Amino acid sequence: MSDLEAYLATFGAEPGYLDWAAFGPLSVGVRTEAHADAELLSTGRRSSIEMVAGRADVARALLAGLLDAPLEQIALQPSTTYGLMQALYGVDGGLLLSRAEFPSLTVAATRAAALREGLAVHWIDPDDGFMTPEAVRAALTDEITAVAVSQVDYRTGYAVDLTALRDVIGDRLLIVDAVQGFGVTDADYAAADVVCGNGYKWLRAGRGTGWSRFSGRALERITPVLSGFAGADGDLPMQPVPAPASDARAFTVTGSDHLAAGRLATALEELREAGVPAVASAVADRADEIVYYAERYEVPIVTPREREHRAGIVTLAPVGADPSSLAAALVNRGVTFTARGGQLRLAAHAATDEDTMRLLGDALAEFATTRQW
Repeated sequence: MSDLEAYLATFGAEPGYLDWAAFGPLSVGVRTEAHADAELLSTGRRSSIEMVAGRADVARALLAGLLDAPLEQIALQPSTTYGLMQALYGVDGGLLLSRAEFPSLTVAATRAAALREGLAVHWIDPDDGFMTPEAVRAALTDEITAVAVSQVDYRTGYAVDLTALRDVIGDRLLIVDAVQGFGVTDADYAAADVVCGNGYKWLRAGRGTGWSRFSGRALERITPVLSGFAGADGDLPMQPVPAPASDARAFTVTGSDHLAAGRLATALEELREAGVPAVASAVADRADEIVYYAERYEVPIVTPREREHRAGIVTLAPVGADPSSLAAALVNRGVTFTARGGQLRLAAHAATDEDTMRLLGDALAEFATTRQW
């Protein structure tokens, strides 16, 4: 059995599940680890408690390896949003941001600008909401000190070229929400200064498994405004109140959820063993199949067709037809998806099987025979 085959064997989602961009059903290993750690914490033994607490260090080390970053640049977070708030509340100058971004970015940026006189949000409305290098270049001004972007757009599945963005923005900070791309795209995360993600989608680790990476430049330029006691040096600082730590721990509020860290560590280990390139290629293949069925039954999509510009998300946009009819056809065939704003988002993972694709094809065929143009 190859490493990828062993990875695929850890999936347990039922046929028809195409909603990985919303939630990733837990892997076999994650479920086993969660049960084992819960049992250890039930004993009251200090050695058991410390063993589970050690999962946080393991998760950070695995993240450092997968991101090719020093360990001191990695911090665990309750969610992607917590990490992004840590970054955006500490930025000074002008922040370039698309209005089409997921609210984890737009809300945090708005709240931060309302509280901090040194931060101004520069909103842009790129074509189709795609933060292409060309759109970013056209919007840059001397006032812009940071650019915030989703690596993969949650609406359309458009995947940003991080390397190209770095070339365009120069030495400005690049802040990335990677929740829809990490683990299923072979991306250049070293091009970013801040990368934040969560394990509850594509990593299949459940909620509470957020993380962040702050580069050396980010640590120099971003003020840890929301830093809590866990973000200071020492065991339990009392008086005088210490300054924030000099590494990524400064961008944390309180101690880690060790049960969540254990789930994250297990999911990251599974990913590392399979290899990100192999997983990314398998996910792209499954997305290709969704595109194929959409084209076969003439259902328009808003997702780029080129593999290099998308990840696992393919969004259907039945222009000229009632989207509820398409949604009903999918539901009738047992396909799980996300509907939003007249569009239907499908998201396949590496282990999405032929039974699931057959259900999708049958649903689109049913829709094609009944739609009224």
